[in-house]
Formats: sequence, structure tokens, C-alpha cells
Amino acid sequence: MSIISIILVILVAFLAGLEGILDQWQFHQPILACTLIGLVTGHLAAGVLLGGALQMIALGWANVGAAVAPDAALASVASALLMVKGWDWSKGTPTVQDLQTFIASAIVLATAGLVLTTLVRFLSVGIVHLADAAAERGSYAGVQGWHFFALLMQGLRIAIPAAIITAVPAHVVASALNAIPDWLKGGLAVGGGMVVVVGYAMVINIMATAEIWPFFFLGFVLAPLAPNASGLNGISLIGMGILGVVIALIYLKLSEGGGSGSGAAVGGGGDPIGDILNDY
Repeated sequence: MSIISIILVILVAFLAGLEGILDQWQFHQPILACTLIGLVTGHLAAGVLLGGALQMIALGWANVGAAVAPDAALASVASALLMVKGWDWSKGTPTVQDLQTFIASAIVLATAGLVLTTLVRFLSVGIVHLADAAAERGSYAGVQGWHFFALLMQGLRIAIPAAIITAVPAHVVASALNAIPDWLKGGLAVGGGMVVVVGYAMVINIMATAEIWPFFFLGFVLAPLAPNASGLNGISLIGMGILGVVIALIYLKLSEGGGSGSGAAVGGGGDPIGDILNDY
């Protein structure tokens, strides 16, 4: 990689580390982090593919109580860099199947990233006390400075590993990836698939309302049309029946919600968005 690419990679890694705490622009999400790494290294398509695959896994990574989720930022940035340096680009852009090794490495890196996350948060406890001391002195600049210093550590938490990976020669990375036995790659791929199921289950649990379920089944019925551009030939007879039931449920819900002109409420069925609309 060129010097400009290395600088941009470290910048993307730094922003991903910041967003792991700020959640403002979501740069730590795999779909964005891997895409940006692919963009600055000249492999945009491969970055999008890897980010999309990892995003399905990261859906199940969430902080619950005192349990800290795996580090999505480190997993995204490091696995994308491993792909850039470890893939034989003479074969062309890798497919999703070719990315299984890098997806498996991302799962391991996400777990290893918990060590760095724990270390940075441990150090942040002392920074909070320093900020409190500055507040007692009435130093607004001191409080602000310590907060920025804490954010700096979060960014360096991802930027430093990214810089180390970029410093490793590409042939060393490729040799290390090729040394991983097939049984380990397969096991990690299966584990990653199980995490995807958990992620989907969490999202469905959040969206499980009477208003959303018809659209959920509608997506399954219409999914065969994505690779088939010849019309409705991709939908089976059972799918057509489900489609009819879904349309009927949506029609009944719309009619119940005010289709007769009575001005009835939109929500009321457990949908938070509908309840918010009722307030206006």
C-alpha cells in the first residue's frame, strides 16, 4: 500500500474506534468500516462484501448489562486489512465463499478486542477522577481536555493495531492465513453462522409487533424474485397464498386504522412508532 493509503487506513481505524463509544456516524459498524477500508485501499467491492457478511454477525453483538459485546470496530478494520494483504488479487475480487477465512478471523479478533476494550475502560476510570478534580477547580478547559483524551484512547485502541497490520509484509499475512487448518476454518465459519442466527433473532424480537409481522412474511415470499427477473415465476403456490394473506392483513389493518374516514388512531397495536404518531 502507498503512504497515502496507509494514512487513510489509520484515519478510518481511528474514526471506527471513536464511534465505538460515540455512536454518532456508526463508523464502527462492519458495513461502513470494511467498506471504507476497501475504498482507501482500492478494493471497494471486496470491502462491501466483507462488511455485509460481518454486519449480519454483528447484529447479535450488543452490550447487555455489565456484559461487554465483542469489539465490532477491531474485527471490521483488522479483518478488512487481512483481506487486503492476504488475498491473492490476481484471482480477481473474492466471493463470499472466499471470504470465509477473513470472516472467521474477524470473530477471533472481535473476542480479542475485548481485552483492549477492558484496558481502555479501566484507564478511563482514572481519567474520570482527573476530570472531577478539574471540575472542582472550576477548570472547564481541564474537564474538556480529559474528555478528549479519553476519546483519543478509544481511537488509538483501533488505530494502533491497524498500523501494526499495515506494517506486516503481505506475504507474511498470506502465509499465516494459509497455515490455518481447514477444520479450524470450518469450525469458525459454523460458529459465525450461529452468531448470525442470534443476531436475526434479536432484531426480530425487537420488531415483533402486530404491524410488522405481515411485512416480515412478505419479505420471505418476495425474496425469490431477487435473482429471478422473469416475473412471478419464482413464487410457489404456497408463496402466493401467503402473499394473499399478508395483503389481506395489511388491508384490514389500514381499514381499522382510519380507512373509513372515521379518523381512528394509527397505532394502538403495540407498535412504538404508531404510538408516537398518535401523540401528534
